[in-house]
Amino acid sequence: MLTLIRRGASASTPETPGPGWVLPPDTLWIDLLNPTREEELVVERALSVDLPTRAEMAQIEPSSRLYQEDKATFLTATLLSHSQDDHPAGTPVTFVLARGVLVTLRYAPLKAFTVFAARAADNRDLASGAEALLELLDAVVERLAHVLEACSAAVQESSNAIFDRPRGGAFEPLLTGLARTQSVASMARASLVSLGRLASFAALAPEIVAAPACQAHLVSLQHDIGSLTEHSGSLSSHIAFLLDAALGLINIEQNGIIKFFSVVSVVLMPPTLVASIYGMNFHHIPELSWLLGYPWALGLMLLSGIGPFLWFKKKRWF
Repeated sequence: MLTLIRRGASASTPETPGPGWVLPPDTLWIDLLNPTREEELVVERALSVDLPTRAEMAQIEPSSRLYQEDKATFLTATLLSHSQDDHPAGTPVTFVLARGVLVTLRYAPLKAFTVFAARAADNRDLASGAEALLELLDAVVERLAHVLEACSAAVQESSNAIFDRPRGGAFEPLLTGLARTQSVASMARASLVSLGRLASFAALAPEIVAAPACQAHLVSLQHDIGSLTEHSGSLSSHIAFLLDAALGLINIEQNGIIKFFSVVSVVLMPPTLVASIYGMNFHHIPELSWLLGYPWALGLMLLSGIGPFLWFKKKRWF
């Protein structure tokens, strides 16, 4: 899918390139979402650039992700997608600054792009691809900030649930929720690190070097990325603490259960010994014909059980 935003336009317009299709001269942003080969070729011909393939976008070497070629700047970052779904994922997105136009190449829908498209339609002051790039990166960082805020709220809720949980309550939902939050926070951090590298290389783009306002905007963006990266690290540490705390509480409860059964076993051991002795099938047991033998055996079993019980009670072992 190929979508354009043109200078002064009130909305983005999807395009279906055909034979003889020409890129409008006032184009500001070209968004390629799951593009066909034909759509890639028309953009490459219009801007005289060679767009990276999906496999090249997925590479992690800086030389494959951040480079300049044919007077164009290529910037690839891994962005968080499907953050609210059960299976969030990171998806590579390439930003290309060429001939005053911003080109984005992606293979997953991203909410930040939808938000930016709406803002760009309202903001008629965008005049260059560099400005569009920085505004789009602002939207991406803002989206990641919302994701981290949601993670922080989920972590606080889990913290309250863990430490206010009634004894014997289920831990599984809490651990599952924490694990998912940790996954999202980790992917958000990886995305921020990737954006930090992108922003550092973007400072070398000729379109940004030639615009002091863009340089100042980029510095502000780098500060935001740095602060969010620190926040995501703190959040991951908090989640790790809660996971350790939850596992510690589980161990304490399990130890309490094991202690209970251990005490019961020890208390029943002496009565079992007495019952075993008087359950032997020998003719010459002294108490065999004794009239009080049965009450005697029961009383002896009771006393032998009470003794260890009182001892454990005195030692406060339960």
